[in-house]
Amino acid sequence: QVQLAESGGGLVQPGGSLRLSCVASESIFTSRLPVIGWYRQAPGKQRELVATRTRYGVTKYADFVKGRFTISSAPIKATFYLQMNSLNAEDTAVYFCHAQDYAGALSWGPGTQVTVSS
Repeated sequence: QVQLAESGGGLVQPGGSLRLSCVASESIFTSRLPVIGWYRQAPGKQRELVATRTRYGVTKYADFVKGRFTISSAPIKATFYLQMNSLNAEDTAVYFCHAQDYAGALSWGPGTQVTVSS
């Protein structure tokens, strides 16, 4: 099972940007995992999909982040990212990275808090 850990969360003003990172265990090349992704959970709400990427480079974004967020992974690297631009208060949430391994097992990071506030 892939072990994941997020970093990069914090406090940012509306209109600002953050780049979240997710580090996978061992020397896994995250670009080769079947699916990698990001989810978020705001206070009082259910966890929701933010973005996903397959090993073939196919990406999918929730409507509310299209044009603002980008999921990416570098070849020969155990890290993938979520670049978040034009942040607003509704983006405030705990963000979780997610991955499906070659056997179909699902892994989650512990989450990182993103707070958008002036």
